[in-house]
Amino acid sequence: MKQIIKIWRNVDPFSLQLRLTIGIATFSALVLGSLAVWTSWRMQHILIDSHKHNIEQIAQRLPQDVQVYSEMIQLETGLQKAINNLTNTNTLLWLKTPDNKILVKSPTLNLLSVSTVTELMSLTKMPIQAQVYKVNQSYFVWCGSSVQIQGKLLGELFVVKDITREQSMFVLMVQSLGITSILAIILLTVAIAFYIKRSLNPLRQLNHMAAVISVEDLGQAQLYLDNAPSEVKELAQTLNMLLLRLSQSWEQEREFVSNVSHELRTPLTIVHGYLQSILRRQNNLTQTQQEALETAASEAERTIRLLQDLLDLARADSGHLQLQMKSHVLHDLVEEVVMMAKKYSDRIITIESTTHSIEINVDYSRLKQILLNLIDNAINYSEDHTPILFKLDQLQDKAIIQVCDQGYGIPLQHQARIFERFYRVDQSRSHRTGGCGLGLSIVKTLVEGMGGSVSVQSKLGEGSIFTIVLPT
Repeated sequence: MKQIIKIWRNVDPFSLQLRLTIGIATFSALVLGSLAVWTSWRMQHILIDSHKHNIEQIAQRLPQDVQVYSEMIQLETGLQKAINNLTNTNTLLWLKTPDNKILVKSPTLNLLSVSTVTELMSLTKMPIQAQVYKVNQSYFVWCGSSVQIQGKLLGELFVVKDITREQSMFVLMVQSLGITSILAIILLTVAIAFYIKRSLNPLRQLNHMAAVISVEDLGQAQLYLDNAPSEVKELAQTLNMLLLRLSQSWEQEREFVSNVSHELRTPLTIVHGYLQSILRRQNNLTQTQQEALETAASEAERTIRLLQDLLDLARADSGHLQLQMKSHVLHDLVEEVVMMAKKYSDRIITIESTTHSIEINVDYSRLKQILLNLIDNAINYSEDHTPILFKLDQLQDKAIIQVCDQGYGIPLQHQARIFERFYRVDQSRSHRTGGCGLGLSIVKTLVEGMGGSVSVQSKLGEGSIFTIVLPT
């Protein structure tokens, strides 16, 4: 039972498989049900019609037999003899006079129950055409006719045939047919579901193949299925063309970002240099001019950093990001980063380490860039009086670096996307702190470029922990 409940919970009510299964199974059930109902109705008619024809012949024959017997013996004796000749275990006859008295009757009537005989005898008129009549728990087919001898009306003949046994067998047969139909529908539904599931396997394979395609694989990705139906192969070809167009578009975008970043960085660097040169000779500047030039220099520096980040990302996407991988002592590198951070911030930044001899194989300058980005992120998104903590640890062949703050925290729904490019949790706060949404994206790109991984754990109001794992 638990297994059935588990399977039912995993069923997608909007899946194509379920819709096709329900649709075809419903159609099949209607066809089989209609066929079973028609078969039952037809068999019932065949059964009843055979009995009807029999008693109609008896009703037509009796007056003729009575006529013959009346010429040889007394009328009443002839009537009884004719009725006895036509009576058997299941066929019953009796004759009622016009004043509703029993003139003669089949001796086998005494074999029936008193209540059944009483109800049968209470009938005053029989239909000319045979009909089915239920008395208590028994079923009878009956019809009647008038009996005339030598132009004289003797009375109304009642002919009844007991078909209870045949009717009971028919009911059992209908029940068996119903059970068989239900089982057939269930088996057919299971078979249909299995067949549809197998038929949809090429679509599932196509979905799985498309799901694992990354940005880097767009140019080389090819979706192809050997034994798939023609429609699925056409879909795969269409998706391949779409992937090719996406790859071309992505490549053009990367080239554009790389070219724009490269072309703008040089003139902005020159502009920033001139602004700094003018600011160093600030004796000739008014207060307003100095503030304007400082703002321009700050914005130019921020734009240069943005362009450098875009250039690094474009190089990483194209596989041209150069990393100088060498062995370094992790604690020394982190201490240098902390000293650099303390020059532009009055935050308390501490280091906790289980050992001072953790050696890692990294690009020294790129790891400094990663850690400075994380420190800058911690400073911008926490209160001024809260400390920042570095935790260093080693687990087998992995070095673990954790940057912990006691800041505002990151909502759970945003944690999976904060490493995306230009993604910012709080737009207003990001503008105020000068962020552009590339810092954590650069961190992820550089860490993965050095064979590591980065993740975040955060709670609102308690702070965040960024964890970097790098090979030693």
